[in-house]
Amino acid sequence: MRRYIVAVALAGLSLGGTSLSVAADKLELTTRVSGVVAEVLVKPGQRVKKGAVLLRLDTTVLQARLDEASAEEARARADEADAKRDMERAQELFNRTVSSTTELDAAVLRHARAQANLTVAAARRTIAQKNLDDAELRAPVDGVVNALPGGIGTVVTAECQPKTLVILSPGRP
Repeated sequence: MRRYIVAVALAGLSLGGTSLSVAADKLELTTRVSGVVAEVLVKPGQRVKKGAVLLRLDTTVLQARLDEASAEEARARADEADAKRDMERAQELFNRTVSSTTELDAAVLRHARAQANLTVAAARRTIAQKNLDDAELRAPVDGVVNALPGGIGTVVTAECQPKTLVILSPGRP
């Protein structure tokens, strides 16, 4: 599931009972990742359905980060497999009383570290994939595009106060 930062201009707020209802007259949308707007797929006044792609960021850097994270994960997977074989050999030698407990403990520790490195590498790849996916801004609801303050070439810095890229009025398309 893709999620985006959505700043909502509230027209009314009710805290009656156990439910929270929020009426919005406009949604100010931006991406959750930094980048440069490469493609705008909508125009002011255009009706859009929930999930429609509104714009895309340039994915060059995000794709490179995913490629790098994937390579890191592959290396960590190979290291983990190698450490596992070493640990199994050390266990076999220990069982035959050919090696010491110290050697076995060292092999077990190397394997545990390799497993941890693999987990970290897999998490980094997942984050890189998510960031690449989030380079597409999708409509969170059916609505009408009010304005496009962010056009092609607009720089989006997600770490700071992100620039509004699309203003959408919720409602049936």
